[in-house]
Amino acid sequence: MTSQQSGYIFAIAAFLVFATQDAISKHLAEAYNPVMITFIRFWPFALFAIFLASRSPGGVKGALRTKHPVLQVLRGLLLVSQIGVAMAAFAEAGLVKTQAIFASSPLLVAMLAVPLLGEKVGWRRVVAILVGLIGVLIILAPTDGDIDRTLILPLVNAVQMAVYSICTRIVGRDEQASTSFFYLGVIGCLAASIIGPFYLSPVAGIDWMWFAVVSVTSVISHYLLITAYKRLDAIQIQPISYFQLVWASALGVMIFGETLNWNVLLGSAIVVSAGLFTIWREAVKRRLMG
Repeated sequence: MTSQQSGYIFAIAAFLVFATQDAISKHLAEAYNPVMITFIRFWPFALFAIFLASRSPGGVKGALRTKHPVLQVLRGLLLVSQIGVAMAAFAEAGLVKTQAIFASSPLLVAMLAVPLLGEKVGWRRVVAILVGLIGVLIILAPTDGDIDRTLILPLVNAVQMAVYSICTRIVGRDEQASTSFFYLGVIGCLAASIIGPFYLSPVAGIDWMWFAVVSVTSVISHYLLITAYKRLDAIQIQPISYFQLVWASALGVMIFGETLNWNVLLGSAIVVSAGLFTIWREAVKRRLMG
């Protein structure tokens, strides 16, 4: 097996674990405050980030050195808030609809890359972004013609994910992966630890197991993704992220009894198609420039 082939396997496994983690998060968020869940699950994640930093060149001291301290802190705050909002969205809107909206994140990144990164977007990608946004509008409008207000949180979360991706691109130009991951875990854990204790509540016996599972899977999923990034370029991994939409939606239907309405299916197909086209055009642009 080649390094690239194993990279694809690690990437697919990562997004399948992410989707499973989302399903467990939905189960927990229906009984506990999302802030509390985020607080508990971020501690293992932070310890994992510190462990990786200790094994990197320069150790933890080396990981602390950054040329973008403000952006690194912002990334950590964005991630911890994004996780909390995502769990609230799973509980309120369900996995199917939430993941359908999440699929628009690459399109939002392409939009934000123009004003924030100074990137030039050709007419093809502009058309793809507009078509993708039409897909989002189709998802938002059910058969009775009213806007589905439960999707406000998923929309907010998609924007958070896009801004986080832009910040990651900026720091990625100058920083080692160990530095970015270290700040992600530590800053996120500090933020969650400041707010989280105010939202603690008694946990039912069996739910401790689910808290443990969601904490472990948060470490496993990121380890798999980091390993995939060592073998593949980001542009190769982005299309695979749509496996998360498919698997999470399947879990929503099979476990939580959610329904696949025609507007969600059609809108998702449009959003994913536009996202894949945008990713492909970005890959073409990089080949021409490189």
